[in-house]
Amino acid sequence: MDGELRKRGLAPASLALDATNFFLADVRDALGPYLAVYLLTERQWDAANIGVVMSIATVAGILAQTPAGALVDSTKAKRAVMVAAAILITAASLLVPWLSSFWPIAVSQASAHAAGVVFGPALAAITLGIVRHAGFTKRIGRNESFNHAGNACAATAAGVAAYLWGPTVVFYLLAAMAIASIVSVLAIPEFAIDHDAPLGGSMMPTGSMATR
Repeated sequence: MDGELRKRGLAPASLALDATNFFLADVRDALGPYLAVYLLTERQWDAANIGVVMSIATVAGILAQTPAGALVDSTKAKRAVMVAAAILITAASLLVPWLSSFWPIAVSQASAHAAGVVFGPALAAITLGIVRHAGFTKRIGRNESFNHAGNACAATAAGVAAYLWGPTVVFYLLAAMAIASIVSVLAIPEFAIDHDAPLGGSMMPTGSMATR
C-alpha cells in the first residue's frame, strides 16, 4: 500500500496522516482523567462533583456522535472541521484554570467532549479517501498504532511535566499537541482526499486523484 501511495504521489499525505493520529491521541479526549486530578488537587473539589462533571462531559460526547458523523459525511471540508474541533477543545481546556464554579467548568468540558467525537469519523473518512477501500483495513491499523504511541508519549510527558511544574502545566501540554495536530491536519493535501470514497460512490482509477 505504501508503494501504491508513492506511485500516486500521495506519500506525503500518508506521513501527515501518521502525524495527525499521533498528535490527536491526547487532544481527542480533551483533558480526560487529567481534569479529575486537577479539580481534586488544585481546586479541592469533592469526588461527587468531579464525577458529575465527568458524566456531563461523557453524555455530551455520546449525544454529539450522530450529528458529528452526519456533518463529516455531508462536507468536503473535513480538514477544516477537524481544525475547528481542535481549536474548540483547546480553548475549552485552557479556560478551566480561569473558571471557579461548577457549571462553567461542566459546560466547557461538555463542549470539548462534543467537539472531540468529530475526530473518529473524520479520520476514518480522510483515511478512506486517501487509501481507498483496498488499503483501508491495513491503514486503520497503522492509524491506531500512531494513536497509541501518541497516548503513551503524551501520558509520559504529562507525568514528567506535572511532577516538575505542577498539574496546571497539563493544560499547556494539551494546547501544544493541539497546535501540532492542526499543522498535521493541514499538511494532508486536499487533492489527496477522495470525498466520494467514504460514501461508496468513487469509481476513480487509482492515478486520477493526484491530478485533481
